Amino acid sequence: MCKESNYGIIYYEKVMELLKEIECSQMDNINKAAQVVKDSIAKGGVFHAFSTGHSHMIVEELFYRTGGLVPFNPIFDPATMLHEGAVKSTRIERLTGYAEAIFKSVDTRQDEPILIISNSGINPVPIEMAVLAKQRQMAVIAITSVNISSQQASRHVLNKKLMDVADIVIDNCIEKEDAAVEIDGTGQRVGALSSIAGIYIAQRIVLNVVEMFVAEDIVPPIFKSANLDGGDAHNGSLISKYKERIKGLC
Repeated sequence: MCKESNYGIIYYEKVMELLKEIECSQMDNINKAAQVVKDSIAKGGVFHAFSTGHSHMIVEELFYRTGGLVPFNPIFDPATMLHEGAVKSTRIERLTGYAEAIFKSVDTRQDEPILIISNSGINPVPIEMAVLAKQRQMAVIAITSVNISSQQASRHVLNKKLMDVADIVIDNCIEKEDAAVEIDGTGQRVGALSSIAGIYIAQRIVLNVVEMFVAEDIVPPIFKSANLDGGDAHNGSLISKYKERIKGLC
């Protein structure tokens, strides 16, 4: 049996502490976000989400998977992800005006919610997406590190940060740096936390949405496993309902 490294134990403890802190301090805002999402879906709307860089994985986490909400619209822009050029994606995330091109390509409607994720909350593209959504009279939900964002200067032309624009701010509770574990004698750190925190928060929103539907004796619109009997038929009927609004379902 392999002996766990000290770094691994430290990381495990940091992750557990972080999730516990989120549960203890962020549940009010997670519930508020879930209520907005549930109300929109109940009226026939969809739940949008956007992010850049590694945080786009949080958006992808919620899309087209067993137990996931069917009326969920991931806004994927390859140029802001890593697979088409990591350094390029960083430059584009800082590019003023780029968010408008993304936003205009999406079928968004008044009062629908959009989740925007940015650990630092200081780069123009996520901030401008939030501004554009607000102008569209959408409900903006943000996942960000309030502490890290508070200590950094905004790169936005109006000096705004994501947490300044959002209607509901869910703090991922990361206090200093995304990397959690300091490497002895180097000053460097390893073991990122923001993806774990963001995915946990995003799934917590979904779970609360489902619970709200169940409390009203309404079957929530979620995917079944395609590997179970009846899964394809169940999913197919829901996909047919939402495919005009969600490009990725085609």
